[in-house]
Amino acid sequence: MSDVDVFDPAVFARAVPHEALRRLRDEEPVAWQDEHAVGEWPAGPGFWAVTRYDDVRTVLRTPEVFSSSLGATQIRDPEPGDLPFIRRMILNMDPPEHGRLRKLVTAAFTRRRLERFADDVAARARRLIDEVAGDGHCDLPSQVTDDFPLTNLAELMGVPESDRGLLLAWTNRVIGYQDPEHADVVRDEHGRPVNPRSPAMLAEMFAYAGELADHKRRHPADDVMTALVEARVDGESLDDTELAMFFFLLTIAGNDTVRSALPGGVLALVEHPEQYRLVRERPDVLPQAIEEMLRWHPPVLTFRRTAARDTTLGGAEIAAGDKVVVYHVSAHHDERHFADPFRFDVTRDPCDHLAFGQGPHLCLGAHFARLQLRAFFGAFTGALPEVALDGEPRRLTSNFINGVTRLPLRW
Repeated sequence: MSDVDVFDPAVFARAVPHEALRRLRDEEPVAWQDEHAVGEWPAGPGFWAVTRYDDVRTVLRTPEVFSSSLGATQIRDPEPGDLPFIRRMILNMDPPEHGRLRKLVTAAFTRRRLERFADDVAARARRLIDEVAGDGHCDLPSQVTDDFPLTNLAELMGVPESDRGLLLAWTNRVIGYQDPEHADVVRDEHGRPVNPRSPAMLAEMFAYAGELADHKRRHPADDVMTALVEARVDGESLDDTELAMFFFLLTIAGNDTVRSALPGGVLALVEHPEQYRLVRERPDVLPQAIEEMLRWHPPVLTFRRTAARDTTLGGAEIAAGDKVVVYHVSAHHDERHFADPFRFDVTRDPCDHLAFGQGPHLCLGAHFARLQLRAFFGAFTGALPEVALDGEPRRLTSNFINGVTRLPLRW
């Protein structure tokens, strides 16, 4: 639909375009979307926007039709020369290659290892809340929630405390490249902007990952990076590139998804005071409330696939090679699947959101993400009085991450 723009990152910076997405769900659930030039970034060939829950789920569960590998998983096409390298990341693989790598790394994410951090994560959440509690106000992202998942992740991975600032800098560079507040555009010899996800722009991170892996080989510990270095399945192990790619994935995805979910969940509570009070009065509803927060404010707005063959979806004829972009944030508000989806209900049951994906790419870190969310919201609702907005929130300029970069609160 030519008059509906759900591509421009600036649209999402203002607010999730719920009315535009509802119109697409109702009138053209798989709609061709122009990929126009945005600021420094040139136009692309366009893509199919998939907005209904059932269609999004179908795309995520059928990698033989909708490939993660053919064009990788970001809306903007990578440079053709970068694509073979980018395909070495598990996020950008299809079965059977994906299954081999997933088997190798699954051992690194055992519940035993993750739960071992639970007490530290809970104590960290309480400490961060306590640090601002006496002030009567804070900007939640900059003072509390930016540090929380970053520190948890660094400890889980075995990154020394002195190096943890690097993780935040790399995350902001990759995730925030569309946002004027974070953008630091680098140009090639022809004056064109270089995608921050290109191997050239990630060389520093990959070099660090190699050094950290070497250190863990010499000094193994009970952390994820050591587990990845030591992982073996049928005599196979991760090679250096695969290790570097996992470090990238954990640093960016493992950090920024929780970093986005935390202020998004707080904002949902503050904007729905009766639901907020229910969570404060009944801590037993917290696990269910977190699932509703993830439905209401999914950390990831969209994910891209590429059609592996000619196919039909939602009445649209999709040609092999076409980009297909699923809109989690639309699927989560689809009236065909969720009863009264624009009602924030912390007791919603079932709440089968797609925030952690579906199919073969179901998020490896979902358990750790939930562990962190439970710890944070337990501290937030238990240690602070009821909070209110103290100014306008600011959203990240992105059509990928559902970020909140400023959330002024008072109590």
